[in-house]
Amino acid sequence: MLIVHQHPFFTTSKLITMKSIISFLAIGAVTLLLSHRPHPCIATDTGKAEMKSFGKADEIREFPKGKLELIKIGNATIGRATFQPGWKWSESVQPLVKTKSCEAPHFQYHVSGVLMVKMDDGTLLECKPGDVSLLPMGHDAWVVGTEPAVVVDFQGMLDYAKKSR
Repeated sequence: MLIVHQHPFFTTSKLITMKSIISFLAIGAVTLLLSHRPHPCIATDTGKAEMKSFGKADEIREFPKGKLELIKIGNATIGRATFQPGWKWSESVQPLVKTKSCEAPHFQYHVSGVLMVKMDDGTLLECKPGDVSLLPMGHDAWVVGTEPAVVVDFQGMLDYAKKSR
């Protein structure tokens, strides 16, 4: 017969808590290790560190009440768009691209100003400074108020505001 002596430190509830802590630490360690892998959407296979400035953009596109500055870094193209008060996609960009609504998907950080977005399904989003928005194709947008809206877009600006052919 095996006699087991229980130590007061190793009670059942403390063992469960220790298992939870160990599980939490393991998940944290895996997350930390995976977070240092290159993001699949932004290729970093150039083998060198890079830095670019929107002040020296690779390309600038201007359209009524707005401007888009593009930089190419790594294998990605990042855009900074500035929309002046009174700008509305359906009035400023739609005549250039000739689509019913904006067909560019966006993944944006909102730097300044307020941008209202109306999805084709009627969903409204009011994007303010500090917000991050993920917008699928099919939307209109406009500046709210008297301050220009500035966004940095990590996904949808490659063909944005290009004249249709």
